[in-house]
Parts: sequence; C-alpha cells; structure tokens
Amino acid sequence: QRSIPEIVNSELFKLSPFKSLNHDQAIAVVDIMEGLIQDLQNESQLGNLLFIEGDPGTGKTVVAIYLMKLMQDIGDHRDVGEVDADTIFSEFFLEDTRRIFQDKRIALVVPQQSLRKSIGNVFERTPGLRRNMVMTPHQVAKDPGMFDVVIVDEAHRLNQRSNQNSGPANTEFIAINQALFGDGGELRSQLDWLRAKSRHVILMLDLKQTVRPQDIPREEYEELLAQFGEKKKYRLHTQMRSQGGNDYIQYIYDVLSPAPPTKRLNFGEYEVGLVDSPARLHELILERNEQHGLARMVAGYAWPWVSKNKKSAIDIDLGPDAQFQWNTTDVDWVNSSNAVNEIGSIHTVQGYDLNYAGVIIGGDLRYDPDRRELIINRANYFDKKGKENNKLRDRPTTDELLKSMILNIYAVLLTRGIKGTFIHVTDPALREYLGQFFRVID
Repeated sequence: QRSIPEIVNSELFKLSPFKSLNHDQAIAVVDIMEGLIQDLQNESQLGNLLFIEGDPGTGKTVVAIYLMKLMQDIGDHRDVGEVDADTIFSEFFLEDTRRIFQDKRIALVVPQQSLRKSIGNVFERTPGLRRNMVMTPHQVAKDPGMFDVVIVDEAHRLNQRSNQNSGPANTEFIAINQALFGDGGELRSQLDWLRAKSRHVILMLDLKQTVRPQDIPREEYEELLAQFGEKKKYRLHTQMRSQGGNDYIQYIYDVLSPAPPTKRLNFGEYEVGLVDSPARLHELILERNEQHGLARMVAGYAWPWVSKNKKSAIDIDLGPDAQFQWNTTDVDWVNSSNAVNEIGSIHTVQGYDLNYAGVIIGGDLRYDPDRRELIINRANYFDKKGKENNKLRDRPTTDELLKSMILNIYAVLLTRGIKGTFIHVTDPALREYLGQFFRVID
C-alpha cells in the first residue's frame, strides 16, 4: 500500500530493530553481549558502564534499539530450533544464555522528548517490545524497582545538576537526588541516577554533540572513559546516513575548526552548497521534499521564539518570501504535517535523519577576517538555557564554552542530510569565508 520512498522515510523503518547491521555495528553488538553475559552471571555491583562512541550517522540509535530487541528475544525465546544457525547471534539463543536474560529488566532511556516519542511509537508496533520500555531519566530514577540493563541513546544530552526549565523540574531533581543519595548528593547528575538504578548502563555517546551547558561536561565523560578502560569502549566507524560518507562528516568538522581544509572537496552525488537567497533555499527544500520526502529547513538558535506565546507571529524574517516560524511542535516535528514550511531547531532534529537539510546559519556565528577565525555573537544566541551559567556547580558559560556548543550545534545541523545539505548564511563575512569550501547553488 506504500511506495518504497514512503517506507524508507517512515519512522518505523528508520528506527526498526529488524534492520541489518553493518560490520562494525554487528561486532560491537556481539562484544557487548558477550561481556554482558559474563557480567550478568555474576553478582556485579550497580553502575557498570559501557560506551559506544560514533560520529553522526554511524547508527548509534540503531544499535541501541537492536540491543533492546535482541536481549528481549533471547529472554523470551522458547523454541531454539527456530534460530538460523548461520547468524552471528545464534550462539546467544542457547538455553543457558536464555536463562541469563529471562525476566531481566531492560530499559531504553532517551533524554530528548521528540526522539523518545518516535522510538516509543516503533516499540508499540514491534513484537516483544513495549512503549513503556522507552523511558526518561526521571522515570528510571523514580521507579520503585531496579534494572539489569539500561541503554541510553544520545547520552551526551543527559543533564548535570543545574537550574532546570521550571520550578517543579528543579524540585523534582532535588527530590530524586535526596531519595537516591541522601545528604551530600545534591549535585548528582542524571547519569548518577541511572548508575544507582541499574547494574549495567550502556551509553551511546558522541561528545561533539553536547549543545547546552546543562549537558554533562565532556571532561566528566572523558574521566569515566579513562576509569572504565578500553575493554568497556566500542567505536562505530562506518557512516550510514550521509551519502557524502565519512569524508563529508570530517569535512564539516574541519570547516568549523581552527584548522580548516586547504582545498575545496566535492562528494560525488551528495548535493551540498551555499544558497544566497533564503527564499530560494525554501524553494529547494520544497522541490526536494516533493521528490524525496523528508526535506526540512533547520537553523541555529539565532532568533527568539516569539510564536511560542503568539501563535501568528513570525520568528525568522529573512526578507520577502522568506518569513518563517520555528517548529510549531517539539514532539516528532520532523514528521509533522507543516514541517516543510517551518524551521526546526537543534532540539527537534538531533538524532533524526533527513533526506535534505536546508541549514540557516544565523547571527550567532560570524567570521572575523582580521583575526581569521570564527567568532560568536552571544547577543544573537537566543536559547536562554543554552547560555545560562551553572551557578549550582560554579560553572560559568564562558564565551569559549558557548562557542564550542554553537559550533557543535551547526555541526549537528550540517550532518543531518542523507542526500544533501543546502546552506544559507546571514553574516556576509562568514558567507565569503565558507565560499572557499562550498560551491554556490543557483
């Protein structure tokens, strides 16, 4: 009843636990499972960590969902004779292993509301999985029982103790820390919660995707990585999203770095380039959406969200025929009905694939030709939580920290597109600078 492109663009396909794994994904799953089998046989202490690291598009979410389904199937399995003996996972369906995973409590934690809803939709329609297996850190922390395995997707978005979005959220954070750790545990993080509630915590991690001061700092993860050692760390290398491949992902990182590429590269059939007119950018996205689906415009947080309280207001005014609102929903915006005419923020697209991304780089990121470096304009960055100081942990959001997060945001936005990325730049000097690295698309 549906065309192949419709199927490929659907969340059920993109987040399916039935997708084939590539080589390094499969090896990571086998290694993790072998380690878990040994650890679950022993009375291991709470809070053991495993790390799966990977750049955008290497399939961290796919691996997380695959692990959930595999562990559930092993624990539920009755007829071992049904398993294909040729698969590399067949050894896990032996009777002894099945007993190890039987009745184990496993959860998938997704810090981001939008992605969590999408994965929950898929779990609801997948045999052996349930929507309530997809949880928030708060739900795990407040659960009266304990967990055997918690898998955390987008683990770089777990919060440290900081001023939350509302008074009730602050109260809840304090109450959880008090309940789990008692006096002296006031500054514990969401990762601490998960480690206190589960024997094993598997973190899907990309430290270059930290985008808010509330996120657990990179240096804390690096300390944990050093503490748990190489045997607890797995790396995904193969690019599964962008048709520009690993070379395109690295090129974006290099362009946004202090040591940019020395020459312009092209990436075969992958469409990437600058678009001078914002109206033309929207036209291109509409055309590609008609042809391929899942073409969306996204932008840095360089405009206030006026329409949040005034529904008819224009948020992003880029001139005639280029007036837009921010995403009118923050839950599964990518698949919402009017998304092609709106502009998504980092908080609605992180973790998602798009066929085409139209990226608008706003006034929060600029280029100083005299200093020959990328600079930020704090006054043009409108994510209040994105530049708030963490007074509770005496961690100010310095210009250096804010710059690293703004660059991380644009790196995420510029690596969403499977088939192509169109870029509109509002700062003339930055537009000229990026013209060294990207062709202009008419």
